[in-house]
Amino acid sequence: MTDQPVPQSNRYLAIRSVMMPRDTNALGSVFGGHILSLIDLAAGQHARTISPKRYVTKVMREVNFVAPVFVGDSVSFYTTTLRVGTTSVAVRVEVEAQRGVDSITTCPVTSAEVVMVAVDHENNPIPVFTATKG
Repeated sequence: MTDQPVPQSNRYLAIRSVMMPRDTNALGSVFGGHILSLIDLAAGQHARTISPKRYVTKVMREVNFVAPVFVGDSVSFYTTTLRVGTTSVAVRVEVEAQRGVDSITTCPVTSAEVVMVAVDHENNPIPVFTATKG
């Protein structure tokens, strides 16, 4: 990936979802795997806003869960572009949970760097941006 650093001033809400009982494990907290799949979706959505292509996940880095998520929590997935390469986009995804009824609190849940690769219909890497004749 030929990196082009991108200023991190723009954070976007990619997904917000309320966690339901079907998303929980036997201990009553939301499956980490469910949160990981939503991180993947958020990164893919973000990459498509940069360039409308098909993307696949190459790598997810530094996923460290710092707080549990429970049924009824509203979980937000915020995205930021880190780098744009020739065929890939690196996206930071920050996850926050809002919980409570009378008093709502927000707590960080996890974050990750996700590298998405643009692909054609045969899953071969393609350029994120197509060169134009000027």
